[in-house]
Amino acid sequence: MESISTRLTATAEQVAAEAAELVRDARARLLAGGSVRVDTKSSETDVVTAVDRDTERFVRAKLAELRPGEPVVGEEDGGDLTPGGVNWVVDPIDGTVNFLYGYPWFAVSLAAQVDGVSVAGAVVEPVSGRRWTATRGGGAFLDGRPLRVGAPERLELALVGTGFAYRAERRLRQAELVAGLLGRVRDIRRAGAASLDLCAVGAGWIDAYFEHGLNRWDWAAGALVAAEAGAVVGLPGEEPALGGDLTFAAAPSIAGALREAIADGGGAGV
Repeated sequence: MESISTRLTATAEQVAAEAAELVRDARARLLAGGSVRVDTKSSETDVVTAVDRDTERFVRAKLAELRPGEPVVGEEDGGDLTPGGVNWVVDPIDGTVNFLYGYPWFAVSLAAQVDGVSVAGAVVEPVSGRRWTATRGGGAFLDGRPLRVGAPERLELALVGTGFAYRAERRLRQAELVAGLLGRVRDIRRAGAASLDLCAVGAGWIDAYFEHGLNRWDWAAGALVAAEAGAVVGLPGEEPALGGDLTFAAAPSIAGALREAIADGGGAGV
């Protein structure tokens, strides 16, 4: 019998895929010389577009049709989690700066959570069409293919992803931490979309990913993909020795060593 979580994953995938079509069409208009309204949020580099807002409104309307009465928390229009039942968490375009520049690493992220824990999720890329999905206890998949994290022998051979905050003062602290890590890992990658970076850990495309300051909509679906693919995952509030708002996902073979390296580098103070 199909589980409730499996049905939620199917809904997340359907809605995220339909929303991704809207984003893809908007990108095509931009590439053809069109324009889009752009505003800022926390800083001049923290941007939001009319496409973000339109896409989130579409997701909310579609969920109201398919899952009536279930609350939605989104990056653009906010919302509050309601205990006890299913809540939906959406990032209409994770990687908005990439979207604006034409860099194809951005996605629609949608997850179902119960009491703050992700039980189903989908991350869909508008440009490639790739669909990342996960169900708690049911595995993680890329276009239906099961995912499994990598297994680097030691931290020095690990490819590690990260990201940076929008405010300059915090970016400088994050840069100091990354500078200290460069001599202890194979290399660092910074692609600019947390949900996809977490999925990349699940696929073994990178061996680990960490970032301070993510919001729930940034990690709700991607962290579930990473965890269900076998990664060691730490969410904001779970890794106080590494920083109270750290999101962390790593292959088990190097998770302990990376935690130690982040702590040594002053992660708690970032």
